[in-house]
Amino acid sequence: MRLTLYTDFSLRVLIYLGAKEQNELSTIQEISDQFQISKNHLTKVVHELGKMGLIETVRGRGGGIRMKLKPEEINVGELVRKTEDDFYLVECFSSDGNRCILSPVCRLKGALQEALVAYFAVLDKYTIADFIVNKDELAAILFGKPL
Repeated sequence: MRLTLYTDFSLRVLIYLGAKEQNELSTIQEISDQFQISKNHLTKVVHELGKMGLIETVRGRGGGIRMKLKPEEINVGELVRKTEDDFYLVECFSSDGNRCILSPVCRLKGALQEALVAYFAVLDKYTIADFIVNKDELAAILFGKPL
């Protein structure tokens, strides 16, 4: 299974903001520059993260974005579920577009469904806090702060 860039960028933004000092603001431009990703795409990601209530936006001069929730309150499995369009590993997972003639007797679908459930069981065990426990190392890479 492969995550979309949208989900990848969502995770990176949350890790970036989580690595900052509490309440410290960042800008979309700053994050875009650091990860060398499109500012336009990142703007959409940040907007959606704000709508989900995960980050907050401070408007005006000196404004920016920051974590709204604590990193330990943001479950990775839940975030992935919200940021991905679908989890159709194979055609037969979709009731609309399934044209596979094996569907009525296929046993592969069950195994793949089991794998998908296991995939989310693993992601559900983690929060953003689990990925920022090495804040000093992250800060050295992201913000140029010495270890």
